[in-house]
Amino acid sequence: MTGARCDRVVTAGTFSLDGGTWDVENNVWVVGDAEECIVIDAAHDAKPILEAVAGRRVLAVLLTHAHDDHIGAAGDLSAATGAPSYLHPGDRVLWDRVHAFAPDQELADGDVFEVGGIRLRVLHTPGHAPGACCFYSEELGAVFTGDTLFQGGPGATGRSFSDFPTIIDSIREKVLSLPPATVVHTGHGDDTTVGAEAPDLDAWIARGH
Repeated sequence: MTGARCDRVVTAGTFSLDGGTWDVENNVWVVGDAEECIVIDAAHDAKPILEAVAGRRVLAVLLTHAHDDHIGAAGDLSAATGAPSYLHPGDRVLWDRVHAFAPDQELADGDVFEVGGIRLRVLHTPGHAPGACCFYSEELGAVFTGDTLFQGGPGATGRSFSDFPTIIDSIREKVLSLPPATVVHTGHGDDTTVGAEAPDLDAWIARGH
């Protein structure tokens, strides 16, 4: 096993879409070893994220999707670390509502990022947002799902650019196909596992949201 670790940073702010604004707390994940790391999501405020980075070299800022609560600190974080931001092009329509500048690089399904002796594989999982992505590490036995899958069910699909059947297909094909013991590190709230969520798929479909 490598010396890689995964640190969670919780940041607080707001999420705004479709004319509404809500107070939210977000999980930001810093994955790496003592020398280098990758940041997953850039929520609200760069300062606590930089404190968790603790002077390490940041290789990339990977964005699970472009709702404003997940990308608000992307510019500040990239400026402070020199690390490029990565976003799936399907979410540019959301990104452009928040930032006047473009993300540095595009994500694509199957891309692999290496850090601290582990790999993060990009899983394109549209539904909550068109360009939503998860990041899977076999070495860590974990998947970072953003707002695609939470403890207790799929992410919300009741707002613009979201679709319930699409998120169900994404979860079934890309997430629940992972080993049952895989830890699910979410964009908000507590962890779960693939095995804990998989039995409820039919109930989510019956509920329809």
